Amino acid sequence: MKILVTGATGYIGGRVIERLLEEGHQVRVLTRDHDRALARPWGDRVEIHVGDLLSTESLEAPLRDIDVAYYLVHSMYGGADFAEQDRRAAQNFVTAGHKLKQVIYLGGIVPRSKGDTTGSLHLRSRAEVGAILRDGLPTTEFRAGPIIGSGSASFEMVRYLTERLPAMIAPRWILNQVQPIGVSDVLEYLIAALGRSDALGVIDVGSEPVSFRQMMMIYAASRGLPRLIVPVPVLAPRLAALWVGFITPIPNALAVPLVEGVVEPVVGDRQRARSLFPEIEPMPYEATVRLALERIRGDEVETRWTFSGQDDGVRLVDREGVAREVRSRWVGADIESTFRAFSSLGGKSGWRVWNWAWKIRGLLDQLVGGPGLRRGRRHPEQVYPGEAIDFWRVEEVRAPFILRLRAEMKVPGKAWLQFEAAEEGEGTRLVQTAFFAPTGFLGWAYWYGIYPFHALIFSDLVNAVADDAALFAKEHRGHTGPSIKLDKTKGE
Repeated sequence: MKILVTGATGYIGGRVIERLLEEGHQVRVLTRDHDRALARPWGDRVEIHVGDLLSTESLEAPLRDIDVAYYLVHSMYGGADFAEQDRRAAQNFVTAGHKLKQVIYLGGIVPRSKGDTTGSLHLRSRAEVGAILRDGLPTTEFRAGPIIGSGSASFEMVRYLTERLPAMIAPRWILNQVQPIGVSDVLEYLIAALGRSDALGVIDVGSEPVSFRQMMMIYAASRGLPRLIVPVPVLAPRLAALWVGFITPIPNALAVPLVEGVVEPVVGDRQRARSLFPEIEPMPYEATVRLALERIRGDEVETRWTFSGQDDGVRLVDREGVAREVRSRWVGADIESTFRAFSSLGGKSGWRVWNWAWKIRGLLDQLVGGPGLRRGRRHPEQVYPGEAIDFWRVEEVRAPFILRLRAEMKVPGKAWLQFEAAEEGEGTRLVQTAFFAPTGFLGWAYWYGIYPFHALIFSDLVNAVADDAALFAKEHRGHTGPSIKLDKTKGE
């Protein structure tokens, strides 16, 4: 079939596309960022259309001659007016997609006792989007609870809370029952619904219900970690979300809807799922945890929640008023080894030099509401446009030539860190540039105030990258197996 996938670069969308391609379908993706989509492993096997669900005109071309569309978007980071954005996007999609034969939408389970009037604003919004789609188009709406898989936000919330806190006092609502589901089972449902001529309506999916406390304790048992969790009748959801944002890599903007999703018992009615898809038997929660941990240990995280980060439209441009620190080194290494050296910075590997200073900077950023260094990175070496690396976001990557990171830390202005590699003689020219576009006097004062520290840290950093490049080149020359070649079109 000819299939359109919205939310293609998100956690679920990227995985759905791989499975659609495996089944031989023609896949078209709708994205606001062409480079983000092109850099994915499937980027050269799909038709990429740049557009925005908030603009009906930009949807005409992507929806032309399409049989089925996957609607996999929601404004988790949309700010105070996220519900209005989601409402407009769904209405625009209905208007532009009136010829579609089928729409498959992934929403969230809402508490049965309260229905679509649940106290969670995000669950209410997702239910409203589903209603708009069903009213205007032949729609199958799957509703899922916390999705558990390597790189999912729900799994990482459980993982970091359990790993970092040997004992905790938690709100009594952690005893509420919720219905988690493994990401592989979600994908099975989404693919199994494809081509069903009848609009199936709302279908709740999930494994056996567990409490959020049980989710943490089962994770602890799988890791052999003794943990004590004492429920108490205190701690409001917003305060709990701030705590989650402080302890885990998940920012407050995402922690709030995640916490709201477990404040009330959220258990769906799986009868229709069993009747319509008897061949799918969701894995127990414990099995999904084991599988996710195996993927993480093997560096096989296919997609991660950080792919769906905010994009405020800021892009680096060469203009007046931008401060620059440029450092250049000639490296006695091939260009691929040089790219590998700077594209593997961050995450568990750290920043090579002055790591204690990076950690302090990350902690200070975290204290004022920034991401700090908590987000890490999805893979020790692979980088995709749009994904997060600690408190940076990959703005551009073209292997093996350039990697540009945009700062998401709290600073009075906009900052970037860029690495470039170019062949020069028998080696490579490495260029490292720090850019800062200050906001007002405070921005300039900040930049020049920390300049002495930058002079030390960034000088040592470019030298360390050069040293790593030389080591990687030496390893490559001594490699006796198949040659390693970077895919320059995908940024891997």
